[in-house]
Amino acid sequence: MINMTCPCQRQHANAALYNECCQVFHLGALAPTAEKLMRSRYSAYVLGLHKYLKATWHSTTCPNPLEAEADDQWLKLDIISFTESGVHFKAYFKEENTFKYLEESSVFVKENNRLVYLNGETRVGDASLSRNDICLCGSGKKFKKCCANI
Repeated sequence: MINMTCPCQRQHANAALYNECCQVFHLGALAPTAEKLMRSRYSAYVLGLHKYLKATWHSTTCPNPLEAEADDQWLKLDIISFTESGVHFKAYFKEENTFKYLEESSVFVKENNRLVYLNGETRVGDASLSRNDICLCGSGKKFKKCCANI
């Protein structure tokens, strides 16, 4: 996994490699900000790192059991805004032949001197792409020349 683009930056022009981005947190470093923790949690969902997700989830709100499998349907993460204790993001995914998004305003708090995910307000919907948008599938092509005809 050393030379792969980090899942949290997959669609960015100047994307960092996984080992330069989220891997350090997945290996045990503490994420210093809510934004970096959110990026590392998104990458953990994509890669199926359920132990990391559990370790970064507040003990009172973490599902039990928590299961996560690698999921290549997650396509893109957009951080809309963030504060010291919250992140508003949109994560795009593909379900059957439709692009969708999960939008959430997440809350992060300190537990045992480490930042953890507490909860969030979530909304799911169909992603609306115009013909000239870059396709979410990662091809780099415009939507009209790629998945618009699926």
